[in-house]
Amino acid sequence: MTVFIVGLVLFFGVHLIPMTPLKPVLHKALGEKPYKGLFSLVALVGLGVTIWGFSMLRSGPAAFPIYWPPEWTKSLTTVLVLIGFVCLAASHTKGYLKKLLRHPMSIGIALWSAGHLLSNGRQAAVILFACFLAYALLDIIVGLLKGSVPAHEPKMSGDVIAVIGGVAAFALFGWLHQYMVGIPLF
Repeated sequence: MTVFIVGLVLFFGVHLIPMTPLKPVLHKALGEKPYKGLFSLVALVGLGVTIWGFSMLRSGPAAFPIYWPPEWTKSLTTVLVLIGFVCLAASHTKGYLKKLLRHPMSIGIALWSAGHLLSNGRQAAVILFACFLAYALLDIIVGLLKGSVPAHEPKMSGDVIAVIGGVAAFALFGWLHQYMVGIPLF
């Protein structure tokens, strides 16, 4: 469990920095490219350590369920994760969805993690997805309080790309899920 928690602290710790006064200090001290490079390196190491730690928890106490989700939650999870992937894709386009949602990446992560919490009650999974959900909700709240709004002229083509890209990514990850996590979805 220690490796898993260290990974989560690294990954989410570095992602919390942009929400604090520490970001401009680090940005000024390091410069833009070194700051982004260090941020990316710590995030990638944190993600890798989280995945490694999570894989170590497939057996033992952390594998035991905290709760037993009903069978119907799997269908709801599928819908939430699909919409989440479309939101994630929308965050990289200049469509109406991005303009309307304002924080499509965080909304997508929130939907993805909430869906997984609905259908997975194992201790390690609950910790993982609860961390992602808490971070995504915090990021949305901080963004709303800052009043940040995407500053682009929306185009319908951006939404078409987001929907096609989101559905394609959902299908790809759905197919890979059995190889990455050991749980077949399709």
